[in-house]
Amino acid sequence: MAKPVHSMIRVRDEKRSTDYYARAFGLEQAEKFDFDGFALIYLRHPSSPFELELTVNKDQAKPYDLGDGYGHLAVVVDDVDAEHARFEREGFPATAPKDFKHEGRTLARFFFATDPDGYKIEVIQKGGRFG
Repeated sequence: MAKPVHSMIRVRDEKRSTDYYARAFGLEQAEKFDFDGFALIYLRHPSSPFELELTVNKDQAKPYDLGDGYGHLAVVVDDVDAEHARFEREGFPATAPKDFKHEGRTLARFFFATDPDGYKIEVIQKGGRFG
């Protein structure tokens, strides 16, 4: 059976992106591989083996076109409102928290953050299906 190990996004500025993911989500660098034209940086949270791979193409001068096919990365937090307040204090772009309901039942309370390259990260209240 397949086991998910990482998801990859392309970023333009390694320092800016690693700093954002460390401060916003507590992701730490697990490993880095530097090649002539690109670098691969694997970030991981201490609570999970799943990694976010940042690919930095060294000759990329303009922002990446994210298109309309990219969805989002999702993380869970103990208190989504407190986390949203922290994002506001840090100056990280984030939508207002909202409740996502189905047939009168809250499926998730969440907000979306946006990283320096425009990628969306869904920040979900821990509980229910997102325990």
